[in-house]
Amino acid sequence: MSEIALEIAVHKSTAFRLLGALEARGLVEQAEDRGKYRLSFGLVRLAGGVAARLDLTQQSRPVCRRLADEIGETVNLAVARSHYAVNLDQVRGPSAVTAHNWVGQLTPLHATSSGKVLLAHLDEQQRDELLGVSGLERYTPGTITSAEQLRSELDEARRRGYAVTVEEFEIGLNAIAAPIRSHDGEVVAAVSASGPAYRFSEKRMHALAPTLIAGADDISRRMGYGG
Repeated sequence: MSEIALEIAVHKSTAFRLLGALEARGLVEQAEDRGKYRLSFGLVRLAGGVAARLDLTQQSRPVCRRLADEIGETVNLAVARSHYAVNLDQVRGPSAVTAHNWVGQLTPLHATSSGKVLLAHLDEQQRDELLGVSGLERYTPGTITSAEQLRSELDEARRRGYAVTVEEFEIGLNAIAAPIRSHDGEVVAAVSASGPAYRFSEKRMHALAPTLIAGADDISRRMGYGG
């Protein structure tokens, strides 16, 4: 403990509290020698979670590049984090007018196409809990703020295999998303295409839905899903 306190430049009592917190969470453990600490198996769980997301990004990247070329718009990969959708990766489309960089940004579940896909595949209790925390904040005149209307859209998204947003998070921005499944069939992410509303119209999004779904299915197969 003295060595750790010296290394991170804190008082021994602070080092004791920090080690206690890490030990309680299974991240460190006391060695046989009294007063000695070592890393514990809790780190394996943390590393496993990071590795899964890194693998998802790596497996998705070539497909996202292809989709950006085929659809002609910016393609994003997103996962759920707490009551948000967070974008892990982005491939810009070939057009000079493209969406800005969304990587690392937290976006609302109810107002984005990726968020709708992720919500659509949760059970009703999980969905209600997340929406209870986040609420249905209005971002534009097109944002869905009715729980009943959102539920209807999520049911439709699950039935047809994709979700769309029409200027619901940003005025002038439309998007479409499809689900990505892990090896056991669980929806773990969403792949989306987004672009300016004047070019990426609702009609065009629905026409390109089969292309996006095929790409999402390709990523799912790369993740080991055989369905």
